[in-house]
Amino acid sequence: MSTADPLIDRVADAPSDNFVYRVLPRWLWPHAQLARWDRPIGWQLLMWPCFWSSALAANALATEGRLHLGLFAFHLVLFFLGSVAMRGAGCTYNDLVDHEIDDKVARTRSRPLPSGRISRRNAKIFMVLQALVGLVVLLCFNVFSIVLGILSLAIVAIYPFAKRFTDWPQFFLGLAFSWGGLMGWAGLHGNLSLAAVLVYAGSIAWTIGYDTIYAHQDKEDDALVGVRSTARLFGDDTKLWLIGLYGLTFVLLLVAFLSAGAAWPAVLGLIAAGGLLAWQIKVLDIDDGAQCLALFKSNNRVGAIIFAGLILALPFA
Repeated sequence: MSTADPLIDRVADAPSDNFVYRVLPRWLWPHAQLARWDRPIGWQLLMWPCFWSSALAANALATEGRLHLGLFAFHLVLFFLGSVAMRGAGCTYNDLVDHEIDDKVARTRSRPLPSGRISRRNAKIFMVLQALVGLVVLLCFNVFSIVLGILSLAIVAIYPFAKRFTDWPQFFLGLAFSWGGLMGWAGLHGNLSLAAVLVYAGSIAWTIGYDTIYAHQDKEDDALVGVRSTARLFGDDTKLWLIGLYGLTFVLLLVAFLSAGAAWPAVLGLIAAGGLLAWQIKVLDIDDGAQCLALFKSNNRVGAIIFAGLILALPFA
């Protein structure tokens, strides 16, 4: 295979200077692209609800003098590894389901399956390997969390088909991507609480919001091939919907933090993150695909700010 063109075998929406293209051998590139290792924003957004929920659970335990700091840190490592593995497995599964659709959309046509750089058989094998890594991570948690994690697979299985039967596929993405809002609390407490459910619900609203921004990149192609999305549904009213969705995110997380007894730094972090969400709404141009992608990626900072506030709220911080 020729290597004269530095952009050959890349995908359209991944940075060309990503470590995948600098470190991994070329034959592994299609696998890395299936798992989206060259686009880390996905596993980051999957990880943050896990981190929020775990940190909020740690705050609740710390106020009771029952926090095991080593276990909390270990769980954060597990959630990081699980997010990378399961996001990769989920993306591979999604690409297998959307193989023909991706070939008709400009942004996704260069992905490994529609471009023919990997076979469906090898993609399925790679998906199973990633899922096994996720299973190993899950088995490190308590029994309640293991059962809870397995239950999420039903939503994961449905999500790729949602764009075919509803205008709200982003809601199904939110159900799947926000599951960590339950898992973090369950990992430390061995049960669920109102605070955990509120984090889950707030994360769903957040996910619908940021993925609506992301979906505006593809709305013209989606209309041609019959793919449905909240970007197409909301249209020119997207900013109004985002005010409601991001506002709901803020309120639900605030109530979750207060109900769990988190200290004031957690609230300050949430307010700072709310300011960044408000900025996204203010500057959004739904007809500028590059800007939509940049604003979507800025939600990694939103997640990090909220998590930092929760860490600073811990009594020992």
